[in-house]
Amino acid sequence: MIGPDIAGIAEKLGAAADTATAIPQLAAETGLDVDAAYAVQAALLQRRLDRGERLVGLKMGLTSKAKMAQVGVDEVIWGRLTDVMRVPDGGGVDVADFIHPRVEPEVAFLLDRLPDPGEPVGSFTRAVRAVAPAIELIDSRYANFSFSLPDVVADNTSAAAFVVGPWSPVPDGLDNLGVLLEIDGRVAQVGSTAAILGDPRRALDEGIRLAGRHGVRLRKGWVFLAGAATAAVPLRPGAHVRAVVEKLGTASLKAAA
Repeated sequence: MIGPDIAGIAEKLGAAADTATAIPQLAAETGLDVDAAYAVQAALLQRRLDRGERLVGLKMGLTSKAKMAQVGVDEVIWGRLTDVMRVPDGGGVDVADFIHPRVEPEVAFLLDRLPDPGEPVGSFTRAVRAVAPAIELIDSRYANFSFSLPDVVADNTSAAAFVVGPWSPVPDGLDNLGVLLEIDGRVAQVGSTAAILGDPRRALDEGIRLAGRHGVRLRKGWVFLAGAATAAVPLRPGAHVRAVVEKLGTASLKAAA
């Protein structure tokens, strides 16, 4: 039996992102399962690397029940971040560069060292140099922001852009910090870091474990986005977005009018 066309699927998804054009779901038609979808994701990354982008970190997806319910998928997933995806804190994006962009508040970790061979996954959370509030801009390449689990994995977990606020030392507790997502100065979502697998540090454990299944080891200096603390909100032209995380501060971005 011939497997799915990994390179062909990656090219379709890459072209959809480059042209901000939605495409139909691909998994059912192509027989894509989750393992093959991660191979597509890797091919998508290679496409970016070939044009000069650099891999700068990983991100988790669907780490909250709100996000799982919002998109109809019930398994934690991970994706890749490149330098071109990063927007400076307070910087701007053009909504026209995306298909149907949404924003969500997150917690970011700055990794301080590589895990040692055979090191228990849980101990690696002590290798975090700093933590920061963050915003992820997600943008599914599929029509109507609708997809199956293999579809969203192949699409690099809808990753599009991200903002990281000021870094600060990791506080004693990260498991129940208040989170706000503000749009134009008004509260659009209220949540807690407890929505991120109960504690954002668990998301790091999961990321190490899941990425390791596919031969990916986290590196010193990488950014790690732990996942959304609330459901995502559509990003409209001209909007000013601010994520507020208790004890950590704020991160913001502006959408061009």
